[in-house]
Amino acid sequence: MAFPKNFLWGGAIAAHQTEGAYLEDGKGRSTCDVLHGGKGRLTEIFDPQAIRSNIKAPRGYFPEHIAIDFYHRFREDLALFAEMGFKTLRTSISWARIFPNGDDAQPNEKGLAFYDALFDECLKHGIEPLVTLSHWEMPIHLTRKYNGWVSRDIIPLFVNYAKTVFARYKNKVMYWLTFNEINMTLHIPFLGSGMIVDDPAQKESMCYTACHNQLVASALTVRACHKMLPNAKIGSMVTSMTAYPYTCKPEDNWEKLELEFANYCLTDVQARGAYPSWMKHFFVSRKINVGINARDEKILRENTVDFVSFGYYASSAVSSDPVIRSQKTTGNVFGGVQNPYLKSSEWGWQIDPIGLRVALNFLWDRYQKPLFIVENGLGARDMPDINGEIHDDYRIEYLREHIRMAKAAVEEDGVELLGFTSWGCIDLISASTGEMSKRYGFIYVDRNDEGGGTLRRWRKKSFYWYRDVIASNGEQL
Repeated sequence: MAFPKNFLWGGAIAAHQTEGAYLEDGKGRSTCDVLHGGKGRLTEIFDPQAIRSNIKAPRGYFPEHIAIDFYHRFREDLALFAEMGFKTLRTSISWARIFPNGDDAQPNEKGLAFYDALFDECLKHGIEPLVTLSHWEMPIHLTRKYNGWVSRDIIPLFVNYAKTVFARYKNKVMYWLTFNEINMTLHIPFLGSGMIVDDPAQKESMCYTACHNQLVASALTVRACHKMLPNAKIGSMVTSMTAYPYTCKPEDNWEKLELEFANYCLTDVQARGAYPSWMKHFFVSRKINVGINARDEKILRENTVDFVSFGYYASSAVSSDPVIRSQKTTGNVFGGVQNPYLKSSEWGWQIDPIGLRVALNFLWDRYQKPLFIVENGLGARDMPDINGEIHDDYRIEYLREHIRMAKAAVEEDGVELLGFTSWGCIDLISASTGEMSKRYGFIYVDRNDEGGGTLRRWRKKSFYWYRDVIASNGEQL
């Protein structure tokens, strides 16, 4: 048997994509609460001045305001997760639910009580909570006052928030993550760090500065976790995308190497305790000053994560040829060109199960720390048939082949893998577009891209398939 007996099978969601109740019980507005629905919501419909100036959200449809109403329906949803046999649920805490403005003197008790109830319900069903402290949302007040993570003033505020929830849930949560997909701040800074970039010429410097501040906050949070929760484990999280040279041309292979340098440099700091040497040269060559000092270096060096978690959905190919590079794939922020050997999802993600095995071996070799696949899944337009049933065999096929490759990495390659949580185990709001139509779940939620629907839940075909996978510990695929 490839997977250990204590392997953590489950699913993954995020607070802002599921909870709704965006101003209920004292919660403050978060960065996600001010984003309209729509495919261009991080670019064309993104309105920095409105975000800065509006105390109340402007008119329009804001998907996160209701999301799938997990805030009121979590007991129903957790019962369905338990029916599938979940061993763990990855979710996140909304910072604005605990500290509505981010810098409040005292936490919001009703917000703390909600997560008490959520984690208690998880544990009642034998489901281990895996909790992300920052999953692409922060109190909007911190954007308006400090411009998000570009300011070092955010660091102590985040650490205070982390210590508050560590103290509250110390007997309930044994697995923690600091920042979701920390590398994405370099690509989508508002979503990743609550930062607004007015001058494009300053974007690169501002993004790396924000990342550095997150890295220091992450290390201080690791230190607090180890001190306050000695039996808990705390990890990092990165978006992984296996890249292939488009040809065997040496320049194409260099393109691949540069992409890996850029993609994993922040995880290098979290797992190894220092910036890689190429990164220091990069900062000098680009005249980027992130404000690193000797104290920062000591904090980073002494407080590395216990495990490395990652999300993997697709791979890409990279080329040094300007003509080929112009034929960019859709659906991912890393760029890359179409790989002629792979099929793509409707959203342009190239489906590559072997790429997951490559990623597992790459990360295991690079960090020599336990790994955790905390996001993997297929976004698709699930259409109920005449009987209301959803036969999502395409999702089953996608997950089957990826789990098979994870199994091979453990069994044949010796990778240490803690668990597997399928992304969007229940249909939820897309972070990048605000859509509901891009569905990942084993559980269908009756809600559309315009906010209509009953929010009723029902099981897809994949629900029963995943239940059998878990029951067999990955032997029955």
